[in-house]
Amino acid sequence: MASETDPERFDGMLLAMAQQCPGGIQELLDVIFNFLSRKTDFYVGGDKGKAFKLVTDVFKKYEGVAKERMEKDKDEREEAEKRRQERIAKKREEEAKRMAEAEQEPKIKEITDEEAEKIQKQLDQGSSAKSETNDESGAQNGDGDKAEKDDDEEDEADKGKLKPNSGNGADLPNYKWTQTLEEVEVRIPLNVKFPLKGKDMDVVIEKKKIKAGLKGHPPILQGEFPKEIKVEETTWCLEDKKVLLINLEKVNKMEWWSRLVTSDPEINTKKVQPENSKLSDLDGETRSMVEKMMYDQRQKEMGLPTSDEQKKQDVLKKFMAQHPEMDFSKCKFN
Repeated sequence: MASETDPERFDGMLLAMAQQCPGGIQELLDVIFNFLSRKTDFYVGGDKGKAFKLVTDVFKKYEGVAKERMEKDKDEREEAEKRRQERIAKKREEEAKRMAEAEQEPKIKEITDEEAEKIQKQLDQGSSAKSETNDESGAQNGDGDKAEKDDDEEDEADKGKLKPNSGNGADLPNYKWTQTLEEVEVRIPLNVKFPLKGKDMDVVIEKKKIKAGLKGHPPILQGEFPKEIKVEETTWCLEDKKVLLINLEKVNKMEWWSRLVTSDPEINTKKVQPENSKLSDLDGETRSMVEKMMYDQRQKEMGLPTSDEQKKQDVLKKFMAQHPEMDFSKCKFN
């Protein structure tokens, strides 16, 4: 039989039929048996009970096939989850190793301990004075109005961009995506009235391209990524047999994506926030490092100095102010 040699040849047609049956499987079966009663001699063309036996035989055959596939799908899901957990553990181990190496890096020391202690005391004393001065000058010179004006200018520059959803991505008509600095997660509801299998899906993911949807139908998601991904670390599965879940790993783990594919509307990455629940799980030192990275990322996007650059500028300004006898006119500070 042709269906035995090519069991998927009618999948597109049957999926289209199923999508037009709001009653789900029951309505689909009703349509098929109604067709057999009206257009064929299925019920009356043979010996009594033959049609019923044929239906039950075929049912039992594919009941066994379905159970085998269910076990296989379960094993595959468990294996995929195992790989995912191993990948997460590996990332955490690499991050811990990177942090440990960073802590062990030698610090360049260009001044004596006595000089460093003296400068630090002066900075500490100047910090409170600077804070009081800024508060007073802000009230006198209308700095509050200036800050509000700067915010308005930022809003104007980002006019038309979407506000990120709670997962730092976007909720679009056909799918939803969220992100961390390392990964992007995509959820595509498939809007069908029957459970789907992996073989029903058409998913192609490349380094900078993606196509995803149901076989025999136009893609629900298709386009180019704004940045490259690691194809070998990409996974996808069916969640509850009705939602396509795709996990993408970024190549560059130090920036936020403004869109999933280049044809999507942009989100305002300046309003991206790390998830508090995840930050709270980190130890104090790691959390401080992550928050510093987030701050520096936003500063770079706005063309402003990072926290380290700002500290260097402040130290240089203090040092120059404390040594007016020195000529810094020919010095260039980065």
